[in-house]
Amino acid sequence: MSDVLRLAKDQDRRLRAGHLWIYSNEVDNAATPLKSFEVGQPVAVENAQGKWLGAGYVNPNSLICARLVTRNRELAVNVSLFVHRIKVALALRERLYDAPYYRLLFGEADGLPGAVVDRFGDYLVVQITTAGMEQQREALVGALVKVLKPSGVLLRNDSAVRELEGIPRYVELAYGDVPERLEVLEGGCRFEVSASEGQKTGWFYDQAANRDQFVRYVNGLRVLDVCSYVGAWSVRAAAAGAAAVTAVDASAQALDLVAHNAALNQVEDQIDVIQGDAFEVLRELRGQRERYDVVVLDPPAFIKRKKDLKAGTAAYRRLNEAALGLLEKDGILVTASCSFHMQGDQLLRTVQQSARHSDRHLQLLQQGQQSPDHPIHPAIVETAYLKAFFLRVLPTL
Repeated sequence: MSDVLRLAKDQDRRLRAGHLWIYSNEVDNAATPLKSFEVGQPVAVENAQGKWLGAGYVNPNSLICARLVTRNRELAVNVSLFVHRIKVALALRERLYDAPYYRLLFGEADGLPGAVVDRFGDYLVVQITTAGMEQQREALVGALVKVLKPSGVLLRNDSAVRELEGIPRYVELAYGDVPERLEVLEGGCRFEVSASEGQKTGWFYDQAANRDQFVRYVNGLRVLDVCSYVGAWSVRAAAAGAAAVTAVDASAQALDLVAHNAALNQVEDQIDVIQGDAFEVLRELRGQRERYDVVVLDPPAFIKRKKDLKAGTAAYRRLNEAALGLLEKDGILVTASCSFHMQGDQLLRTVQQSARHSDRHLQLLQQGQQSPDHPIHPAIVETAYLKAFFLRVLPTL
């Protein structure tokens, strides 16, 4: 079985421009048939003329059929390479953060496609999303242990994206011991999250920088946190002096952690919770004539695939319109989207349409993106997925 994957004529342009992905229609199937490769098999990638482009891994059953891991011919995809990449990634995080609570590895942007690692002090939670990285699982865990010497490493390999790669979903302890509750320190607040049952890896570090900006807007005000998860926005708002905070989430388990985290930070008297579907709760609150000074919208991705764009855009519009209907005359709307297919200008345009329908005027005060522990690969637009807008909402001028 060949260990060389050859590209068709003129199909190496994106790779030469810095991209790391190879699509199945870019392969010279006559020279190197995709069906001849095993799922996750390491390969050398060549252009149509046989020039070596890099080393990576292949998945013949996926639209993204291969990913480059290195362009250096002297390097092999092994523990030593992982150790080096982890050290490079760690150097950035240690420059940016005073405490070890951050995303340590962000896949392609940190040179390890298919590997995501979040750090919770002495513990690591790992998500592997590709067959090639799954085959390198032991090397990845071994390198993490060697560099960081953690007390425990948990594999949260239960993401639905693994099904697209043809690999099973599971949660497994890979090293040491990991407690059910993990601690997070952010913005002077302390949180606890579920290691094995929370969303993703248990915490959304990508919004941390946006939350740092958000707390400037809340002192003495009423805040509504929609899709609150375990209370990152809510608790930080209360700790920053918000008069009252209401957290809304569909998950009772998440709201239990909101209450728990509020108590950890001695702000439980400032926070109440409502369990229910976000759209239904917002409609009920409007019917009760509730009003808030600040509303935060941090929903899950409404647009997971390109074909979801129309329906997802409509959902973002409905959610923002409902939020605008609950804001006081000079309110603040913080609205975010983690849907890659919803570009920033499109989200802003959608919110503006919601405002016009509600007869409101918007001023854009700030805009944010994912925190710097989620670096963006300039050649891979998919790594830039999070956008957030801080908007002042006024009556029509």
